[in-house]
Amino acid sequence: MIGPAHHVGIAVKSLQEALEGYRRLGLDPDVTQEVPSQGVRVAFLRSGAVRVELLESLQPDGMIARFIERRGEGLHHLAFACEDIRQEMTRLRQGGFELVDAEPRRGSEGRLVAFVHPRSLHGVLLELVEEPRARTRRSQRD
Repeated sequence: MIGPAHHVGIAVKSLQEALEGYRRLGLDPDVTQEVPSQGVRVAFLRSGAVRVELLESLQPDGMIARFIERRGEGLHHLAFACEDIRQEMTRLRQGGFELVDAEPRRGSEGRLVAFVHPRSLHGVLLELVEEPRARTRRSQRD
């Protein structure tokens, strides 16, 4: 089953400029890294239990750049944790949800991620996130 909220993804033109604004709010990044497999540079910020992921495109024609071109900077996706991403993908597919990904892919910090198409959720892109430790625990049980 889908677990708690994991983070909120925000598409930005410039990660450096966005971080300047968030730092003025008192938020510093926990993690900043490039994720070449997804064509993005990301920074994760935390305020209490809420994490914010800022996403900047690595290419002018990347998915985040195209999103910003169509919709402008702002909310890109909502992400929820799950213990077993493949099982959750199967459950959602069987429940009539349209998934963007046929298989999970690598996200930041070694996480597995997959997306549910916005058509399935009233225009909101949903990301499923499985932490590396969850995969390790499951592997030890199997």
